[in-house]
Amino acid sequence: MHKSTMRSPFARLFRVSLTLLAALGIGFIGESHAADEAAPEIARPGLQWFNVAQPLPIASLRGRLVILDFWTEGCINCIHIIPILRAIEQKFPERVVVIGVHSPKFAEEKSAASVQDAIGRYEIRHPIVHDPKMSIWHDYGVQAWPTLVIVGPDGNILTRVAGEPDPERFDKAISQLVERAGEAGALKPAKLDLQPEEQPKGRFLFPGKLKAVPGKDPQWALADSGHNQIVLLDDAGKDLRRFGSGIAGFKDGTSDAATFNHPQGLVVADDAIFVADTGNHAIRRIDRTTGAVTTLAGDRKRGATLPEAAQPAASIALASPWDLEKKADALFFANAGTHQIGVLDLARHTVARLAGSGAEDLRTGLPGAAAFAQPSGLSLSSDGATLYVADAESSAIRAIALADDKTQTLVGAGLFDFGKTDGAFVIARLQHPLGLAVDGENLLVADTYNSRIRTLDLKRHVVAEFDGGKYTCVDPVCIPTREPAGIAVASSDRILLVDTGNHRVEEYRPSLKTFHTWAR
Repeated sequence: MHKSTMRSPFARLFRVSLTLLAALGIGFIGESHAADEAAPEIARPGLQWFNVAQPLPIASLRGRLVILDFWTEGCINCIHIIPILRAIEQKFPERVVVIGVHSPKFAEEKSAASVQDAIGRYEIRHPIVHDPKMSIWHDYGVQAWPTLVIVGPDGNILTRVAGEPDPERFDKAISQLVERAGEAGALKPAKLDLQPEEQPKGRFLFPGKLKAVPGKDPQWALADSGHNQIVLLDDAGKDLRRFGSGIAGFKDGTSDAATFNHPQGLVVADDAIFVADTGNHAIRRIDRTTGAVTTLAGDRKRGATLPEAAQPAASIALASPWDLEKKADALFFANAGTHQIGVLDLARHTVARLAGSGAEDLRTGLPGAAAFAQPSGLSLSSDGATLYVADAESSAIRAIALADDKTQTLVGAGLFDFGKTDGAFVIARLQHPLGLAVDGENLLVADTYNSRIRTLDLKRHVVAEFDGGKYTCVDPVCIPTREPAGIAVASSDRILLVDTGNHRVEEYRPSLKTFHTWAR
């Protein structure tokens, strides 16, 4: 660390501001402490930048408040911060500079192409520097994802904040700092020359989960996350209908007027499509007859841990629900943001915790003792007795016995244990899986950061490549699968994989040992 040898007038005003903010109850949420150090350089040789034409040396940002966001693309708490920072960028376009420092946890996250996809998926417009060896992370003394480092207009570090900030308090705190800096004459407003990454143009954009539609004519429902829509497909992969205007928002109404915000998961019943409206922290319902969209739970605000006892659904705030499954009147949801599994009782209109204490960890046991780490995919066993969970941040597959709601771990060892290892459950490793589907006595897993399908044999307790892994692409132009997020079993000889990074759905045919693009 480079220590500053003198304290600027702004640094002193900053400390006055912190005292005032604390007195007003407008401090930072999370673990924060003030520093007084010269900010280390971020424009380093060999690092790739996004959304700007060239690297931004820390000295070039003097005269503006700088927020360095140390994040990694798969972390749900990092994802929650993106809209908070976007609001600050829009409020102070010339006085505050936000720069993301991508500091990867998983092996796949070290890929610049993966980071570029994440920038598109979350519509990030501020500059991003990709730091695969985490050199900036270490020099800034960061220890957790996410961490925000605030740098004053004089180039000195003012504070580090670990964890998610409360949106309203953070806005007030930054506004106060901007005001103090202006009073001290430390600001030299200027706009950055941003060159945002272009979004791919196509029929789908970063699609999420795919689920079967009940009925005699096979149909499918797909969460077209990047287009903020739910798509109804026929069995040949053709569009039948779209729900949602396509504009990110939170509005009930008719199918063409209602709005979603990056929905990831869904499940279909005879009368409705239930939607995990992830960006709105809500669960929505689409009437299959009229197309009308209504909200069952959630209010666009990121919620705290789910209650142990059932409470009215209308009063519960959710946190990034990522997938859904349904059994009778119980609508199970993966509440990724609080690392829990919840249940929405459709008859009583209540929400309660099913499993998970709210701690981010890999623990087994009854609901209050069990812990998950960003659960992101759900699938019910054929007899309805077990709910399987793709637990992304622990690279694990979990199983909840619905008779007593007890959780066990099938595959996975810890938050930092991941890889691509086949074999017995106890030694097998996955990498940030997001989707799974029951296939007879097997579980098929969309092993997202390994960009492949893995099979969990539930009888033999063995993990292997799907059907041996030897499949031939029969598309006219073949491209490798990239970070699939959803998987569905159409029949014993037909598997559909949502190839999220390539904005398409693939079809695998075990009897032919082939795969091809089914919908794009």
